[in-house]
Amino acid sequence: MQVRVSSLLLRSAPRRERQWVDQGDNRIDLHGGAFTPKIGLMITGKIGEVGVYLYKRLVRLLAGVGVNPNLLTAVGFSINLFAAYLFATGYFRWAGVTIILAAIFDLTDGPVARMTKRVTAFGAFFDSVMDRYSDLCLLIGLLIYYGRGNRFWYVTLVAIAMIGAVMTSYTRARAENVIPSCKVGFLERPERIVLFIIGSLADRMAPVLWVIVFFSNMTVLHRVIHTYRETNRMAAQPAQS
Repeated sequence: MQVRVSSLLLRSAPRRERQWVDQGDNRIDLHGGAFTPKIGLMITGKIGEVGVYLYKRLVRLLAGVGVNPNLLTAVGFSINLFAAYLFATGYFRWAGVTIILAAIFDLTDGPVARMTKRVTAFGAFFDSVMDRYSDLCLLIGLLIYYGRGNRFWYVTLVAIAMIGAVMTSYTRARAENVIPSCKVGFLERPERIVLFIIGSLADRMAPVLWVIVFFSNMTVLHRVIHTYRETNRMAAQPAQS
């Protein structure tokens, strides 16, 4: 009985607000228990700083050597082709590592072009075209993998993901012919590549494909609605004036 009453008293006792005191790199709870978020934040910040430093050094190195930005774009695409092959043969984790490597080239071609004053309309066009090919080739790799295993529903899922990937970029490109900007929507290429990397490294591509299918097509729908509203607003402006 005594134990039961004690437990009830403990449950009904009001919870005290935690009071923290900073001591160096630690934060101490005055009611007991040490907590050290500062160290975690410091480590995360340092990792980010090192990553940015290495990235900038790489961009400067490539710009200093005089590498053509379009060559970087082509190399990134070639690496993604190898990642697609790895997907097709079932080496998902290695495919994820390869996509990360390809992303390095994808992230450097633009800054190198700006640093070397080689920014051109064709370069932007070529980069966009290669991005679309890269995405579709990765999905084709998954399509081959699931097709070889006679997994009909996964083949269908990849096919719908391919439609979403193409239509996400197409709706924006087409919309911006009639309205100033159409950058709405959640899932664009950067998010899609991150999902590819997560799914392949974790060897859980099926859930990732469902996320890509849902959010890609929701992005398309969002852009259609946005374009509809913007065109109506633009059409109403002359009448009001």
